[in-house]
Amino acid sequence: MRPSQKTAHFVLYTRHNQLPHARLGVVVAKRFAPRAATRNTIKRVTRELFRNSAMPPVDCVVRLSRAVNSKDGPATTTQLKAELREELSRLFAAQIAAQARSVAAPPPSAP
Repeated sequence: MRPSQKTAHFVLYTRHNQLPHARLGVVVAKRFAPRAATRNTIKRVTRELFRNSAMPPVDCVVRLSRAVNSKDGPATTTQLKAELREELSRLFAAQIAAQARSVAAPPPSAP
């Protein structure tokens, strides 16, 4: 899945699994979030939103793909958390909608 905007911070990769629940992996590189407090905040927000979403049984990997701040500024801000929540909510909602469409689509008929 590709980010919908050039300003997107995250990329979401998914693959169907055979389990009755969804699983999550989060990748936050130090070069995009140099402070540990920022990386931990990103992981915490991602896990919280994932738990609150009704994901189908898929394996999800959320990867930070663009810098969110630098060492010069504060580690986390209310604005950063709000932006992360908004973007991750959009990603998870798009994945849920895509899974619903693929389940609702009839299988191709055999010739």
